[in-house]
Amino acid sequence: MQLLTPRPPAEEEVTGLRATGELSGATRTKIVFAAAFGPLVAGYALVVALFALVTALASLSHFSVLGVLRAAGPGLLAAYQVPVTVTGGTLGVLPLLGTAVVGTFVAGSAAHAAGRLGYREPGQAVNVVAPIAATHALAGITIALTVGSVRVNVEPLTAFLVPGFVSALCATAGVAKRCGILAAARDHLDPLALRGLRAGALGLAGLLGVGAVVYTVTLGVSVRTVGHLFAANAPGFGSGAGMLLLSIGYLPNAVIATLSFVAGPGFSIGSVSLTPFSYRGGTLPGLPLLANMPEHAARWWPALLVLPAAVGVLVGWSLRRSDEDPRARLRTVGIAGALIGFGCVLLGTLAGGQLGHGPFNPVSVPVGLLSVAAFGWIAVPGGLVAWLAGPRRPAPAPEPVVVEEPEPEAESQDEADEQREPDTVEEPDDTEDTEDTAAVEDSEDTETAEDAEDAEEPAQASDEAKEPGS
Repeated sequence: MQLLTPRPPAEEEVTGLRATGELSGATRTKIVFAAAFGPLVAGYALVVALFALVTALASLSHFSVLGVLRAAGPGLLAAYQVPVTVTGGTLGVLPLLGTAVVGTFVAGSAAHAAGRLGYREPGQAVNVVAPIAATHALAGITIALTVGSVRVNVEPLTAFLVPGFVSALCATAGVAKRCGILAAARDHLDPLALRGLRAGALGLAGLLGVGAVVYTVTLGVSVRTVGHLFAANAPGFGSGAGMLLLSIGYLPNAVIATLSFVAGPGFSIGSVSLTPFSYRGGTLPGLPLLANMPEHAARWWPALLVLPAAVGVLVGWSLRRSDEDPRARLRTVGIAGALIGFGCVLLGTLAGGQLGHGPFNPVSVPVGLLSVAAFGWIAVPGGLVAWLAGPRRPAPAPEPVVVEEPEPEAESQDEADEQREPDTVEEPDDTEDTEDTAAVEDSEDTETAEDAEDAEEPAQASDEAKEPGS
C-alpha cells in the first residue's frame, strides 16, 4: 500500500525540474567548484611537470620530489605575475607565456561552466566569475603563507590581489559570449565606437605582429650567437633543455620589447638601452633569447618606423567606409588609437620589472612614451587615410532658378488697366429680344384688329341709315 501513496508536492516539483533538464543545487555547486579549482590544479600540475623535467635533466642539480612540489607554488604565482623574492632579490620580470597559458585555462573553465549551467544573461556571469576570483585569491595567499622562507618569499597581499584580479579578468573574457555580455555591449555602444574598438584590436595585433617579425628576423640573423650562448651558459642536454624552456617562456616579453624599439621609445636592460636613434652598451644576461641584441647603433634603424606607420594606414583603411562624415571617421580612428595606447601600457608593464640586484636590473619598457607613440602611429596616418580614402557626402543639388520676365510698360494708364482687368463685352440676350419682338407683334395685331372693328362700325351705321328711307 505504501507504493500507492502519492508523492509530496516538493518531491514532485524537484522531479519535474530534473525531467525538464534543470540542474539541482548540488550539481550546480559541483560545476562551479570544478570551474574554480580546475585551472589551479591544472596550472600547478604543469609547473610541477616542467620543474621536475628541468631538475631531472640538469646534470648539476639534485632531484627532490618535495623540493619540486614546494618550488611549484611560487612558480604558479609567477604565472599570475606575482613578484617572487629569491635570496633577497625580487624577480619581477616574469614570463608572459605562463600567464597566457593560465589565463587560457581560466577562460576555458569559466566558459564550460557557464555552458553547463545554461547561463545566458549578463547578470548570471557573476555566479561563475566571483567564485573563480575568490578561489584563486585565497589560493595565492595560502601559497604565499606556506612557502615563506629565507630563500623564497612572496608578499601575501600581492599574492592575494593579483591572482584574484587576473582570474576575474580571464573568467569574464571566457563567459562574455555565452552570457551575452558582448551582445549587451553591442546594443549599448555607439556603432562607430564599436567599429573603432574592433579596429583597435586589429591594430594592436598588427603592432605585435610587427614586433614578432622584427625579432624573428634579427634572431635568425644571429643564429650563430645563439649557439655560442647555449654552449657557454647551458652545456649538456639537460641544461640546454632548461635554457630553451626559459627562453620560450620569456619570448612574449622579448616581442613586446622589440615592439617598443620599433615604435620609437625603445627599452633598457640594466645599463643597456637602445632606441632607433640612440644606443648605450653594457653587460647583458647570457640568454640565447638576447642573441640578437646589437653591439652598436646602425644608421638604418629609423627606417623601422615605417612599420608602425603601415599598421596605422591599415587601421585607417579598415575604417574608411565607417561613416560618410569625415569627422566621424576621425573619431573612430581616435577610439582605435586610444585602445591601442591602453593596450601598450598594459603589455609594457607586464613585460618589464625588477631583476634582482645585479647589473641587469631593471628591465623596463617606457610605457608612457610607448602609449603616446603607439597612439600617434595609429591616429596620424590612419586619420589621413580614413579622411581621404573614405566616401564623401554628395553635394546638395542646386535649386532651379526661376527667371521672371518683366512685363512691358503700358503706354497709358488705360492700357495698363485693360491689361490688368480686360473689359468684358456683354453679348445680347436673344431671349429678351425675342420676347420684345413678340410683344411688339402682339401689340400691332391688336391695333389692326381694333382698326378693323372701328371701320366696320361706320359701315353698319350707314347701312342702318339707308334702311328706313327705303
